[in-house]
Amino acid sequence: MQRVPFAEFEPVLLARLQALWGTPVNLYRALGNNPKMVAAWTEFAQAIRADSQTPRALRELMILRSGQLQDSEYEWAQHLRMARKAGVREAQIEQLAAWRTSQEFDARERAALELTEAVTAGKVGDAVWAIGKAQFSDNELVELVMTASFYCMVGRVLDALQVEMDPDIGEYSPRLPGR
Repeated sequence: MQRVPFAEFEPVLLARLQALWGTPVNLYRALGNNPKMVAAWTEFAQAIRADSQTPRALRELMILRSGQLQDSEYEWAQHLRMARKAGVREAQIEQLAAWRTSQEFDARERAALELTEAVTAGKVGDAVWAIGKAQFSDNELVELVMTASFYCMVGRVLDALQVEMDPDIGEYSPRLPGR
């Protein structure tokens, strides 16, 4: 059961959310209980989604993996369609939990997924960093660490607030697969 009610947005914030993404999703409606926090969250999320140098498909793979690792059905469902739109292939979605042994992922995708797992676990060791450094610039690495960290937070916020799935999601496929 959802732990906070959906909030009514202040007009300026509602206009910003609608300009960026259309009708605010349930996560934003729950976060709306704290207008300053949801405003800051929105700008950070927008920077990750639209103002990044790394390919959107790469970041969406990371976000889907974050959802898997945190058992976040909401995060998975919301980003599944975004991942597809960004160019993530169905075979990658289906094999994401087994990315280490799958032939569907290239070296950059593997490095980003390794980084996602380390960030989600709470420790990015030197070996993981070296894998990332071999594939990405410092600028890109900061961006990917921020992406993984933000979506780790998203999963934890969704869990803490028990945000209900948006009704427009309906049935989606594939469902959140195992880790």
